[in-house]
Amino acid sequence: MTAPAPAVDATTARLSGVAAWEVPLLRRAVACLAGVAGRLSPWRARLQAVGRALEDSWSGPAARSAGGAVAELATVAWELDASVELSLTAYERLLVEAGEAQELAVVAVAAARASPPAVRDLLAGSLLDVPLLSVTEDALVHASRAAAAADETGTALAGLGVRDAFAPASFAGLAGGLPIVGPVVPPPVPTGRPPDEVAAWWAGLAPAAQSAAIAVAPPALGALDGVPAWARDRANRRLLDRALADPGLPARMAATAAAVARSVAAEEAAGREVQVQLLDLAGDRVALGLGDLDAADAVAVLVPGILTTPADDLDALIRDAAAVGLAARAAAPGVAVATVAWLGYRTPQSIPAAASRVPAWRGGPALASGLAGLDAARAATGGDPVRTTVVAHSYGTVVVDEAADAPGDLAADAVVLLGSPGMEQDASALEADAVYDSGSSGDPVAWLGWFGRPTWADGFGSTGLPGDAAMGHSDYYDPDFPTLAAIGEVVAGTRPAG
Repeated sequence: MTAPAPAVDATTARLSGVAAWEVPLLRRAVACLAGVAGRLSPWRARLQAVGRALEDSWSGPAARSAGGAVAELATVAWELDASVELSLTAYERLLVEAGEAQELAVVAVAAARASPPAVRDLLAGSLLDVPLLSVTEDALVHASRAAAAADETGTALAGLGVRDAFAPASFAGLAGGLPIVGPVVPPPVPTGRPPDEVAAWWAGLAPAAQSAAIAVAPPALGALDGVPAWARDRANRRLLDRALADPGLPARMAATAAAVARSVAAEEAAGREVQVQLLDLAGDRVALGLGDLDAADAVAVLVPGILTTPADDLDALIRDAAAVGLAARAAAPGVAVATVAWLGYRTPQSIPAAASRVPAWRGGPALASGLAGLDAARAATGGDPVRTTVVAHSYGTVVVDEAADAPGDLAADAVVLLGSPGMEQDASALEADAVYDSGSSGDPVAWLGWFGRPTWADGFGSTGLPGDAAMGHSDYYDPDFPTLAAIGEVVAGTRPAG
């Protein structure tokens, strides 16, 4: 049966309109919006950082007024960021559907205007080797989907007061329709999730919801890889304050809490920034960041070896971390450097215990997750990539060996192995772009090969760092020997590999 002519004319007219869509113009518009969306997240993160700095360094009525203004601006920025991301998603779907619809409509219109033999020639043997009616129907289906996506692009921005492509003319007009202040229900913390999922969850929370999560669930949040360093620091400081005020805390846990408090106080008294990244008193695990881990260009994570505990050795490990930071800044004065004193595993506490890989089996996945969390937190807020170097000493190199065996690639640009008792495979198995080692002839541990191949052996594949025959097993961070300066160059990215 032949359809009535008016219906045919209406369909042809609609197809002609779709065929005339300016898809390249839409593609440029989507690219422009994507650029705006990409800049919003880091801008919002900077606003929140300004707000935190005001809280930490200023008090009084003027400080409260300024802090409130920045908080309002950050909340509006969050709402804007979330709405633009939703709109961008709809626009990207619109672009796909519009492109498909136009391509099919062009073929259908050309076929409808051609003679029957020409129609067969047009359709046969092409990617659209289907009947003309099917091509027409598909074109109209994609056009309808494009129209629905176009509606969603506007709906996503409606909460910002955007109507008919016109946005509010002022900040007050934009903020007027947003819930700047109101009751906040603390969000459930996604414990047990991969760092990239955690980072996406955190980045999607409004500033008030982030503050509520820190206040309500500091134990979970402070240990959650993928949460930014500043938030983990605030959560863990809450835990530290509780521990210090608890007279019934077991002696070992109290000693660790006291050691962390002393280290933090000493660093801050010297004018240096400290971020408490991990405070697991029950597990006797601690990680302290020196510098701003969220903004640094280069980060070094120091992994110590046996007989190291927070209560007895945290100060020494912090001194080593500070020395590495100084060496890196000396190698590249323009590079912002942060270091981490990472006691995120329970080190072997005796020589017999150090003969086993069991502590490394437990510590390796924790290290891998922590490194992935640093990367994921940056990526989720649109921050610049960070150069990450793992500097492992003695049994800490075995922990790195196990970290590389964890699922996924090790999130490190470089690995430095100091006084290693041997590795299971070669340097390529550590999954870093560059692997360096130092094993002094005066260090018997570096010559044992207890856990596998010596890192200095031919064929291991690492780049040797300068040392001194007078160096013992504990001297790799000693500024009187050349290894420390070389480690700094690795951290800063100025020392070539190979």
